[in-house]
Amino acid sequence: MTGSLYLVPNLLGVVADPADVLPARTLAVARALTHWIVETEKPARAFLKTVGVSVPIASLHIRPLPDVRDARMLEELLAPARGGHDIGLLSDAGCPGVADPGAPLIAAAHAAGIAVVPLVGPSSLLLALMASGMNGQQFAFHGYLPVPATERATALRRLEDDSTQRKCTQLFIETPYRNTAMLTTMVATLRPETMVCVAADLTLPTQSIIRQHLSAWRRVDLAQYDKRPAIFLLLA
Repeated sequence: MTGSLYLVPNLLGVVADPADVLPARTLAVARALTHWIVETEKPARAFLKTVGVSVPIASLHIRPLPDVRDARMLEELLAPARGGHDIGLLSDAGCPGVADPGAPLIAAAHAAGIAVVPLVGPSSLLLALMASGMNGQQFAFHGYLPVPATERATALRRLEDDSTQRKCTQLFIETPYRNTAMLTTMVATLRPETMVCVAADLTLPTQSIIRQHLSAWRRVDLAQYDKRPAIFLLLA
């Protein structure tokens, strides 16, 4: 019998009790799996320790997900499933394959006839969209915007223009230590009436979700978002 590839959502940060964020079935599957493919081993081992796996972590088969999309490497990673073992796919935070690595492996599993089973858990993108009160019928995620200030400003104006034309909510992210720079560029670039939401530390005790017109963001201490995982949303 062929095993399945379980897509296991990771926590978005340190929580006292994983059951506050992850449902019982996700925890049960994660605790039972002995074969894992992970984005990065250190965060994966921290997750497995937090959820309390049923066997010593040292006895688990944990393989890192390669950066290259080599078909033979993906086949090798999926070999335990062909031998009857279920495999868990785990990213560093949130849902595998959604703004995180994993899509090539998932596609390879489909091609090999291996069942793909997505489990319920936190997706920072969807949580932010839900909480923003913005258009959830039409939205787009753009990943990281350019780092240089001039190019970043150009990208923001493009997203704002597209949102104006299509009434589409625009979502994007930034490396946490550049959050203040991103917000500073937004304040200097976007139109005063554009609605902006910043959702930081989602599911954590320090969670903060603020939605207001760009003009109001000019009165906010932007440094408070420094080094905090955040999702940025705008609707023009």
